[in-house]
Amino acid sequence: MRLERREFLEAAVAGTAGALMAGRWAVAQPATAAPADMDPTAVVPLGKALKVCRISCGTGMRGGGRQTNQTRMGKEKFEALLNYAYDHGIRHFDMADMYGTHPYVGRVLKSKPRENLTLVTKIWTRRGGLPEPERPLADVLLKRFLKELQTDYIDVVQIHCMTDSDWTRSERRQMDALEKLKEQGLIRAHGVSIHSIPAMEAAVEEPWVDVIHARVNPFGRSTDGPMEKVVPLLKKAHAAGKGIIGMKLIGEGAFDLPQRKQALEFVMGLGCIDALTVGFEKAEEIDEFKANVHERLLARARRSETVPVS
Repeated sequence: MRLERREFLEAAVAGTAGALMAGRWAVAQPATAAPADMDPTAVVPLGKALKVCRISCGTGMRGGGRQTNQTRMGKEKFEALLNYAYDHGIRHFDMADMYGTHPYVGRVLKSKPRENLTLVTKIWTRRGGLPEPERPLADVLLKRFLKELQTDYIDVVQIHCMTDSDWTRSERRQMDALEKLKEQGLIRAHGVSIHSIPAMEAAVEEPWVDVIHARVNPFGRSTDGPMEKVVPLLKKAHAAGKGIIGMKLIGEGAFDLPQRKQALEFVMGLGCIDALTVGFEKAEEIDEFKANVHERLLARARRSETVPVS
């Protein structure tokens, strides 16, 4: 038999309405959880080998020198925010050495089931940005990262903030070190955080890249260039099997609510952005973003004509 999709969706959503009104999803109760195609915190593919929570809790708002807006909240408030994200279904956490957020995330998540988490971080190889001038290789850095995060492995390690077209040559020693760490099982994937069109063009063509952090939103706020140049590159990378994590989705908090919804509709409609990372600073921002993602997923599902039901 076949059921009209709108009726199917309304029936499915009814089971989660109470949880949504309470500001959380019942992710630990499959009998009442939203179907994966409508759950904002569902596990989705990231490239060829990884599966991650669709929404990523970023920790690097206004980051530099191992400080961010999140760390400037103080330990109690920041760790409460991280706990709130976890309690509301987010299992994907985005960090960087430059942010100084590893210890906070490590303390909060140390008692959580590791197999359900995705930990993403980045190594800083450029001048400035860190208190010390030394830039050790990734194998040296990872020993500290693992201790700070209180874990045996990290899911994704990126080379942070690449802007030059020849970064695949200048960063080859770091790339080789990360590849060895991957072979040893200490990291699961590696890649790059992009901050220019030339750097993105290089990333698209580089087989070593498993995952790309890309700045994307329809208003061009804090992005690498116009979307008519950025999007074709991301689509090409995604078609080649690279995972894409979208960042700067809401312009570092610069957009008002209609713009935030418009930006999310644009990004989720591209078909090449796997995960969405936002540097949340308040619990209400997590609630709103989840609700907006759910709204977009529901709208996308409603556009389909019918769904078969056995």
